[in-house]
Amino acid sequence: MQDFYIVDTTLRDGEQTPGVSFLKNEKIKIAQLLEDIGVDYIEAGIPAMGKEEEDVVREIIALQGSTKIIAWNRMRAEDVQTSIACGAKNIHIAVPASDLHIEKKLNKTRRWLLEEMERVMSIALDAGCQVSIGAEDASRADERFLIQLYQRAVKVGAIRIRFADTLGILTPFTAYQRIKDIRQQVDGDIEFHGHNDFGMATANALSAFQAGATYISSSVNGLGERAGNTALEEIIMALKFLEKCLHPFDPKKLQDLSQYVEAVSGKRLSDGKPIVGKSVFAHESGIHVDGLLKHPATYESLLPDALGRNREIILGKHSGSAAIMHQFEAIGKSISKKQAAEVLKKLQECYGREKAPDVYALIRQWADN
Repeated sequence: MQDFYIVDTTLRDGEQTPGVSFLKNEKIKIAQLLEDIGVDYIEAGIPAMGKEEEDVVREIIALQGSTKIIAWNRMRAEDVQTSIACGAKNIHIAVPASDLHIEKKLNKTRRWLLEEMERVMSIALDAGCQVSIGAEDASRADERFLIQLYQRAVKVGAIRIRFADTLGILTPFTAYQRIKDIRQQVDGDIEFHGHNDFGMATANALSAFQAGATYISSSVNGLGERAGNTALEEIIMALKFLEKCLHPFDPKKLQDLSQYVEAVSGKRLSDGKPIVGKSVFAHESGIHVDGLLKHPATYESLLPDALGRNREIILGKHSGSAAIMHQFEAIGKSISKKQAAEVLKKLQECYGREKAPDVYALIRQWADN
C-alpha cells in the first residue's frame, strides 16, 4: 500500500535543462537507478524528437521492470503514433490550457482544442494504451475552462490528469486551493507538475498532495527548464518523513542516484542542497556540536543513517570545546575540558591570521606535543 506515486521526469523535463544532454547509455542507467529506488513511473522521453530518442525509449520500455514507462507527446496524432510504434503503453499528452497558449501559440480556439484533444486521445486509446492528459500552463488557465477540459478528458478515457504549473507561479496556498477545487469537480487521479521559478516547487507539490493530488511529477536534483522542477529527493523525503506517508521507496539509494545524475548532467549541486548536498549532515557551530554529541535529535530532524549517510563534525572558526575533544578522541588522544579550551583559543588565533588554516594538521601537531 502507498499514499502517493512518483512520476519521474528526469529523462524528459530534466534533460530540457539548458546545456543538459544525456547519452543513450546514461538514460538507460538513470532509468535502472530510478526503478531500483522505487519510482512508480518514468517519463522516458519524447519519441517524436527523432530516431535516437525513439530507440532509447524503446530500450527503456524493453527493460520490463515494475516501474511503468511513459512516452511524452504533444497534442499531435503523429507524436502519439510514434510513441505507440516504440511499444509505449502509457501515453502522456500535453494539452495547452491557458488562453495565452491556445490563442497565441496555437492560434486556435477553446472549442478546437477540446475536439483535437479527444481526437488525439482516441488514437492512443484505440491502440489499447493508458492515457494521461497534462494541462500545460494550467496555473494561468481560466478555471472553468480547465475543469471542462479535465472532465472531458476523463469522460473520454484519461486515467490521470496533470496540473502543470508551467511557469512556477503558484504559492503553497494557491496550489492547495486550485487542486482542491479540481478534486471536488473532477473524477480521476490528479498529478501535480511544478516548476521552481520562485523557489516553491517542493512546497507547492506538498500542498497539492495535501489537497488531493496523489501523483507528483519530479526530477532528480530538481533538474528542469529555467530554475528546474520539484526535486525528487525533496518531495519524497517530505512526504515520507514529514507527512508520514507510505511508499516503498528506498531513501538509502538516493545519494548514488543523485550523484550519478549530477555527474552525467554536468550540473553541480550546491553543498547545502537539501537531502543530497555534501554538507547537509555537517556541523561546525559549537552549540550545535555540543548538543549533537549529547543527543543527535537536538539538531537533526532527519538522521543521516535514514539516507545511508554519515554525520560530520567539522572543525572551524565557530567550533567549541566539545568538537575539539571529539577530534582528539578520533585520533586516539584524550584531553580535558581545560586543555580543549586552550586548543580552541589557539585555533581561533589561527583564524584571526588566515582565512582557511589547515586545522586538522594543527590538531595532529598539537596532539603530538
